[in-house]
Amino acid sequence: MRVILVAGFLISSLGDVSELFAGDTSAGQQQAAQLDRELRVQMDYLLYLPPDYDEQDKWPLLLFLHGGGERGDDLELLKTHGPPKQIAAGKQFPMIIVSPQCPEGQRWQSVTLLALLDELCETLQVDQDRVYVTGLSMGGFGTWALAFDAPDRIAAIAPICGGGETYWAKHITHTPVWTFHGELDEGIPVRRSREMVDALKEKGADPKLTIFPGVGHICWAGAYEDPAFYEWLLAQKRQPKPEAQ
Repeated sequence: MRVILVAGFLISSLGDVSELFAGDTSAGQQQAAQLDRELRVQMDYLLYLPPDYDEQDKWPLLLFLHGGGERGDDLELLKTHGPPKQIAAGKQFPMIIVSPQCPEGQRWQSVTLLALLDELCETLQVDQDRVYVTGLSMGGFGTWALAFDAPDRIAAIAPICGGGETYWAKHITHTPVWTFHGELDEGIPVRRSREMVDALKEKGADPKLTIFPGVGHICWAGAYEDPAFYEWLLAQKRQPKPEAQ
C-alpha cells in the first residue's frame, strides 16, 4: 500500500510560522507552505490484517522495521525476513502488522514513522495501548530511536542487532524491552545491545536480553520464529511515563 503522510505536528512545535516574519504576512504564509510541502512524504508499506479483523473493535498493532538491505521501492524485498516473510509463507497472527519500506539511501526517521502511526490509528481498528515496534539491524536502531522519541506511544519494543544512545534509557524505563543479538556479530557488535540493557537496568528498568551463542549478524530468525516472542509482545500494554522522566 502507499500513503501520503503529513507530519503536521512539527509545524505546531515550531509555533506560528508567520510570527517569524512579523509585519510580513505573505512571507510567513510562503514559509508555512514550504514547510508543509517538505513534511509531505510518501511511504509504501505492507499491511496484514487478521482473518477475523471485522469481528473485533480493536487490535494490537506491530510495526516492523526492516534492515538496510531492503530499502528501495520494491515491497517484495520486505518479505525476505521477519514477520513479512512468515506472512508470505501463510502464517497468521492475532494482530495488525505494518511493514513500511525505507527509501533507498535513507534511514528510519521517527517523524515519518509517527506520521504513519497517526494515519494507521485513524484508519484502522488499532488498540493504541498495544502498539509494538520491532526491527532488525538498521530497523533495530530505528526501534530504539522511536521508543525514545515517542515514549508515550509505544507499549513495547523488540530491537534486534541494533543499538542506541545510552542516555535514552532514562526516558524509556517504563517501556518493556526485549532485545536480541548474535554473539559473533561483526557488523554491529553485541556490546551495542548490552550497553542499552545495562543503561536501562541502572535506571531501574527490567529489560530482557537474548544473545544467540555462536551466531553472527543474521540472528533474527531465532526471535521471529519463536512463539514466545509474540506471546511476550501481546502481553504488554502501554504504561504511563513516570513524571520524573
